[in-house]
Amino acid sequence: MSTWANLGLQDSASPLMEQLIFFHDHALLILVMITVLVGYLMFMLFFNNYINRFLLHGQLIEMIWTILPAIILLFIALPSLRLLYLLDEINEPSVTLKSIGHQWYWSYEYSDFNNVEFDSYMVPTNELENDGFRLLDVDNRIVLPMNSQIRILVTAADVIHSWTIPALGVKVDGTPGRLNQTNFFMNRPGLFYGQCSEICGANHSFMPIVIESVPVNNFIKWISKNMNS
Repeated sequence: MSTWANLGLQDSASPLMEQLIFFHDHALLILVMITVLVGYLMFMLFFNNYINRFLLHGQLIEMIWTILPAIILLFIALPSLRLLYLLDEINEPSVTLKSIGHQWYWSYEYSDFNNVEFDSYMVPTNELENDGFRLLDVDNRIVLPMNSQIRILVTAADVIHSWTIPALGVKVDGTPGRLNQTNFFMNRPGLFYGQCSEICGANHSFMPIVIESVPVNNFIKWISKNMNS
């Protein structure tokens, strides 16, 4: 999760988020190069005394400054399109999770298992444990296996919500009457925090999401316990 001194993106917990961070750094490097070049040219224009009385047109330079930005945009667009298609790829999921947005909480259903469903509410500040995170912890966490392909189906019961986990590179809008899906793959254990990132009303920021990534054996024990109860 983010901390007060974290100026960059969160550490990735999935291969797709890792690729998103690489693309961010790639685009930022291009922006820095353009900014330095344009800044240098502007600086030199202010302080030189070059005058050409007979210059009427410069077709060569106009061709250069038209074609060069197009080439630069290709270097940004092609990796971006590759990532866009990778994010939409669903590859034989091991577990399917259904998430339903309500005001102001989430409901979850494990579609592959019978009778495993629960609501997830934010823990009020006065009920937090000493190691809890204010406005981020929930009473019922999502437990999912690591190193497994997870499919999530997102919808909403009232207004538009958005199921977002920054560390996994996942952001899916939950729209009433529509079922959206995406997938992710967690490559390490841990707790991953997120929030509703859609303006769905006065309390939309108080709809936290917590995923607990555990080894497959622990997930099987957890799901068996919840199925029996």
